[in-house]
Amino acid sequence: MNHRQQKEFSALHVKIITVSDSRDLDCDKSGQLIAEKLIAAGHHQPQREVVVDTIDDIRQALNRSINSEGAQVVVLNGGTGVTPRDQTIEAIEPLFDKQLPGFGELFRHLSFAEIGAATIQSRATAGIINGAVVFSLPGSTQACRLAMDDIILPQLDARTKPCSFSGLLGL
Repeated sequence: MNHRQQKEFSALHVKIITVSDSRDLDCDKSGQLIAEKLIAAGHHQPQREVVVDTIDDIRQALNRSINSEGAQVVVLNGGTGVTPRDQTIEAIEPLFDKQLPGFGELFRHLSFAEIGAATIQSRATAGIINGAVVFSLPGSTQACRLAMDDIILPQLDARTKPCSFSGLLGL
């Protein structure tokens, strides 16, 4: 196949995991925003789940999403800060087959324009786990909007040039 050939949009199976000790699906504005943006972009109706901020619960939800539910992409939100309760990064980074440091770097760069030096407290990250792309975002709705609009949605579209995760991973 010619790598320069125009690719077509392909809807992906995405799972949204909100990490929170205080939210449920009814009051999860960030998870809802992520879902709405994915649907508007043409992806399959994403499944959503809320899990408490413990390493075991986060890992179980992530593994179930990828291995049992067949998610090609997982977007986590919440638990990326620096308080003792924030466990998302500790839960997922050891599972990465490949880490994607550019995601966190770009997210913090873009976030700086909105929140200034406070962006240094974000540990947003991304990686590949068992063939699925996993993004971990802060829990704030504005942070999720920024990440989805400026980074994630373009990278989940095979038409994005010069490359996208969808195109590179054969999703």
